[in-house]
Amino acid sequence: MDAAGILSALRNARALNCDQINWFVAGLADGAVTDAQAGAFAMGVCLNGMSKEARVALTAAMRDSGETLSWDLDGPVLDKHSTGGVGDCVSLLLAPALAAVGAYVPMISGRGLGHSGGTLDKLEAIPGLTTEMDEARFRRIVGDVGTAIVSASERIAPADRRLYAVRDVTGTVNSVDLITASILSKKLAAGLEGLVLDVKVGSGAFMKTMEEAENLAGALVATANGAGCATAALITDMSEPLAPSLGNALEVMEVMEVLTNGQCETDLWEVARALGARLLQLSGQAGDDAAAGDMLDRVLQNGAAAEVFGKMVAAMGGPADFTERWRDRLAAAPVVIDVTAEAPGYVTAIDGEALGMAVVHLGGGRLIQGARIDPSVGLSAVARIGDDVSRGTALARVHAASRGAGEIAVRAVKEAITIGDEGAVAPPLVHKRVG
Repeated sequence: MDAAGILSALRNARALNCDQINWFVAGLADGAVTDAQAGAFAMGVCLNGMSKEARVALTAAMRDSGETLSWDLDGPVLDKHSTGGVGDCVSLLLAPALAAVGAYVPMISGRGLGHSGGTLDKLEAIPGLTTEMDEARFRRIVGDVGTAIVSASERIAPADRRLYAVRDVTGTVNSVDLITASILSKKLAAGLEGLVLDVKVGSGAFMKTMEEAENLAGALVATANGAGCATAALITDMSEPLAPSLGNALEVMEVMEVLTNGQCETDLWEVARALGARLLQLSGQAGDDAAAGDMLDRVLQNGAAAEVFGKMVAAMGGPADFTERWRDRLAAAPVVIDVTAEAPGYVTAIDGEALGMAVVHLGGGRLIQGARIDPSVGLSAVARIGDDVSRGTALARVHAASRGAGEIAVRAVKEAITIGDEGAVAPPLVHKRVG
């Protein structure tokens, strides 16, 4: 077997078998496959697609290309993954809530990508906290606290790391087959018993249309289940930011408001509850949505979820008193500017991607790989679709490192929020369940 023969089969749209896929993935991991061959493989998959069986085989092979974890714990091992949006800090809420009801959540997460904020960057807005750690410490925190949110080590799915780098420079990122294998190979390497996927759709998502979101959700669920992990997905709305704040420290503040005040009525908690409820059903801890939702509401309202979050922060190097003094611990930007409406009307549309990029340009995300992030910058108090505004009404608040950067962001926010003469209603937060 050799790379040329496998690439020839792909070029001619012939389905690859498990042996061919396993050989190629092993070559990605150990260097036997060149970058040129990896790029040709990615292009062949992008152009001709893969069968369901081949996609499962690719995912499993990439999962097994490095270390995989296994657990011996007294509760189910569960996780959640989002395809990316803006104001989406659900993971920081859901992981401690699930741990508080008896699950274990070893969450291997990522950093910001494009306009979409990264869970690791948000967590690292907490002074002293590090998401980089060895496996022994990761295991210890998960076992003691119930959850830890960390970055993937180089030993997790190395074939995916290699293939992703090639895809990024060959125009082959946008392939459902490759996106599915990439996401799931890293998640399933964590040794999960249940996984829920939050597939975003709308202006702030990577999937702009319902058709795109349904295709991705279906591929993810079928592939993960085919690889042996009980998995379901929710398609959730990203027509506007989920939380009214965008930016690392600002989103942590939103999370802490919900955790410390037991705010069950927020959009942020509604999505977290829906995802968590599906996970609790998958793991057999709850029989229906109502029972699962009640379990999660209870640990939010009685402070148990906040207690778990505080223990996780301390175990990962953050302040031991973070849940009591979080307002003092998070960085604040030196310049704050209100963005005001120039005419009366109703908020009819919000370009979430544009708002996300405004935060990136403020320094809250990366324009080049490895760039440092300013955790204090971003947007807060962002208007919602349907809001009735007058001239001079605040549409958002810009948090910036300088007046010049802030004024540029003000202009971007004004362009991203559409004011019309007729009222509008925001779409439902959860559009559809898959699996």
